[in-house]
Amino acid sequence: MKELIVERVEPVTLVGAGVLGPDDLETALALAPVLVAADGGAAHALEAGHRPVAVIGDLDSLAAEVQADLAPGALHHVTEQTTTDFDKALRMIGAPVVLGVGFLGGRIDHQLAGFNTLVQPHPSPCVLLGPQEVVFHLRGEIALPLAAGEVVSLFPMQQVTGWSEGLAWPIEGLRLDPMARVGTSNRATGPVRLRADGPGMLVILPRARLADVVAALQAQA
Repeated sequence: MKELIVERVEPVTLVGAGVLGPDDLETALALAPVLVAADGGAAHALEAGHRPVAVIGDLDSLAAEVQADLAPGALHHVTEQTTTDFDKALRMIGAPVVLGVGFLGGRIDHQLAGFNTLVQPHPSPCVLLGPQEVVFHLRGEIALPLAAGEVVSLFPMQQVTGWSEGLAWPIEGLRLDPMARVGTSNRATGPVRLRADGPGMLVILPRARLADVVAALQAQA
C-alpha cells in the first residue's frame, strides 16, 4: 500500500477543478476543516482565500502562477495517467471522511468519472456535494436520521444486493443492477438504515442532509 500524503484525525475537504457553487467550499470546510486540492482545484481554494495543505494530481491543469502561490512542499505530483486527479487524491488521503466539492454540477463525463471513483477501494469514505444532492458509496451499514417523505435514491454501479429499514419501498433481498433494476426516487418513512452485501451502491440524498451523512460516516469508523 502506498504511503498516504495526508493523514488526519479530523474530516478533510477535497476541492476539485470543476464547478463550485457560491457556498460549496465554505459549507464543506465548516464540517471538514482540513483543505486538500486535487490538481486544478487549488485555484478555487486560493480564489476563496484558502491555502490547501496539499495539492495532489498530475498537475497538468495547474497554472504556474497558482503553483507559485502555494506553500513550499504542498505540491505532490502523481505521474500516472490512468486515473483521474480525484482518484489520485482520494487514494492518498487518510481521514474519518472526505468531503468532495468541485466534482459535481459540471460536465456529465466528469460526474460519471466521479461516481466511478467513489466505489473504488480508498482509505477513507467520501461524500460528494452537489447543487441539490449529496452522493456517497455505501460501505457497511449506515443509519441516517431522515424524515418521512425525504427522497432516498440508490444507484448500483455493479450488481449488489441491498437491505433497508425505513424506506417506502424496501430493498431487502433485491438484486440491484445498473443494467436492470435500480433504486432511484425511493422515499424515507422516517429514520433509515441501509446496507449492501458488497461494494458498488451509491446513495443519493438531499443536500440538506450533508451534516447528517458526514456524522453517520464518522460513526462507522
